Amino acid sequence: MVTLDVRPQLLDALSALRDRVASVRLPLPLPGAPRARQTRAELLAQLDDYLVPRLKAPEAPLLAVVGGSTGAGKSTLVNSLVGRQVSEAGVLRPTTRTPVLVCHPDDHHWFAGMRVLPDLMRVWVPHGEDESLPAARARSRDRGPATGSHGSGHATREMRIETVSTLPRGLAILDAPDIDSLVVENRTLAAELICAADVWVMVTTASRYADAVPWHLLRTAKQYKATLITVLDRVPHQVLAEVSRQYGALLTRAGLGEVPRFTVPELPESAGGGGLLPASAVAPLYAWLAHHAQDPAARQYAVGRTALGALDSLGRRMPELASAVAAQHAAAVRLTSAVEDAYKREGRRVRNRLDRGAVLAGDALTRWRGYPLDTSHDELLDSLAESLAALLQCAVAAADERIAAAWRLEPAAGAVRLPAPDKEAGERIGMAVRRWRRVLEELAEEEVARLDKQPPPDPDGVAALLVAALLGGKRARPAGEKLAERIGAQAALRLRDRGAELVGDHLDQVLRAERDRRLAPLEALEVTPEPQAELIAALSVLQKER
Repeated sequence: MVTLDVRPQLLDALSALRDRVASVRLPLPLPGAPRARQTRAELLAQLDDYLVPRLKAPEAPLLAVVGGSTGAGKSTLVNSLVGRQVSEAGVLRPTTRTPVLVCHPDDHHWFAGMRVLPDLMRVWVPHGEDESLPAARARSRDRGPATGSHGSGHATREMRIETVSTLPRGLAILDAPDIDSLVVENRTLAAELICAADVWVMVTTASRYADAVPWHLLRTAKQYKATLITVLDRVPHQVLAEVSRQYGALLTRAGLGEVPRFTVPELPESAGGGGLLPASAVAPLYAWLAHHAQDPAARQYAVGRTALGALDSLGRRMPELASAVAAQHAAAVRLTSAVEDAYKREGRRVRNRLDRGAVLAGDALTRWRGYPLDTSHDELLDSLAESLAALLQCAVAAADERIAAAWRLEPAAGAVRLPAPDKEAGERIGMAVRRWRRVLEELAEEEVARLDKQPPPDPDGVAALLVAALLGGKRARPAGEKLAERIGAQAALRLRDRGAELVGDHLDQVLRAERDRRLAPLEALEVTPEPQAELIAALSVLQKER
């Protein structure tokens, strides 16, 4: 016999694993990422809607979810099982938009709260209303979250709860939307509801029993080892034996030959009017459900098989999700490295160009040659600052080109937009250079104030020579010599050492700030390595507790 272990340690491990799954983020458009996101959503749905609530309340009613293709007759089947029209049936497709859960009045409390399917707002008929008029029924609502962590996130989703005394205590039947609905939200909800079932009731018809979508769910049920039954509905009498034989052969070939199978013939009530089928047409299915809800051994087997099958499936699906998380982090590292490498390379290039005197060119070189006769201190400093800013702007543009070229080779880069070149970049760099210039001027003023020399040198002249010596490379060697003449060799050496350190720090700060702006959109995605290890660790703890 299949039994459930509901020790508190197991529940704690399962809840911790659920939290790890919820924390997973897969924002980068890598190959396989859509499938990984679907796996995450399916895991959350199964954990929230079934495994955690089932293990917390193993005595809760058996939940049978009726699923199937468009027009399979699910609603008519559910209405016939409970002996009253509780779910709307008709020719308009899709008919079932709001799922309907039917249970015995004594079991209403199990489903009125948020124990299972917490993302669905509860809707039910208040006592005393005329329940024979579904279209005009007054509705009461128990509000849960409008949208869930694994829901569509677009609108409030509802589940209507009906109570009928004709169902045995301990059994609930849920009529789900079509699994192949044209409405995406309906398909998503149908998949979530099926994952919340103790018993999967898959309904198909004589004309559609070989369709791909139902078979996908049948194979999924087999993969999860879920308790499964199938209903071949609306089978014409004249082909009933042949269609039933062919359907059985397909099930056997798929490894599902032992799955309980029920056949419902095509009857006048089956056609789109929404009538109830004769009790005899659904009696075998009703008897199977009632037996598995009321017989302790049968119930334990049905519930235990599905729950343990879902637990077993975690051992396969969690590593797949962890692998997708690792791929996301690896891609994020490659994107980050492309940015960092580009700016490191440009940083070295800027330093090399400074050593070669690249700043002392163009207008700056003209100003230097005319200094001090035809060029003032401020004019020289202004031209040197502008030349340095232009050099840094060119470095940033070159780094951005390298990054763009590297990112074009990365599929993951589609989720990240590099900041477009803008006017602010030049303004930011220009402002940083002006601040640095002011720091050097203050440094020159401090050094002059320390000199015991009368009359003291002009601080502006000292600053101009210092900046020229620091930025001019070999071309500005005379600037260093003139600086030593004015303030002395030791003071000039001390001033140039401190100034060179400031230049290095300034270059690093400017390039680092621009690099960080390029990395900010990527860092905002919060693609980190921790979730992978946390997923594997949580799975390991769960397997140990089992």
